Amino acid sequence: MKRLILILALMQTISSYAQDNDSISRLIIGMEKSALERWNHGDPSGFLEISAKDVVYFDPMRDQRLDGIDQLTALYENIRGKIRAEKYDMANPKIQSVDSMAVLTYNLISYSGESQHRWNCTEVYRLEKDGKWKIIQTHWSFTKPNMKQ
Repeated sequence: MKRLILILALMQTISSYAQDNDSISRLIIGMEKSALERWNHGDPSGFLEISAKDVVYFDPMRDQRLDGIDQLTALYENIRGKIRAEKYDMANPKIQSVDSMAVLTYNLISYSGESQHRWNCTEVYRLEKDGKWKIIQTHWSFTKPNMKQ
């Protein structure tokens, strides 16, 4: 009987974790898609609003990491209104979470006219004391970049 109770308790814990992970996944992917929608219309504020003050940022156009929301804001203000995409696909989104941390990875395909741009994205989110998830690390890279020999 004790064994059955232990098994049922374990199954309940696993089920509860799966439900929590599903709700975290839906929330974070929704936040990311909302920020992407704004980005594709030239407004980087969606990403700034969901980034923590201590965010770090990498992309292949930068020589080094950016540290903090002030540096990220300066970068994004320089490109405000210049980024446009007619549509995008967030392919293969995956959330891996534990406690107050979650990692979102996905492939981004953005379309502008006949052009297609392919990116890999990794975002690390932290659950803040106010109960909101915020990005603390962003890393963008090209999908299958052409490497000159």
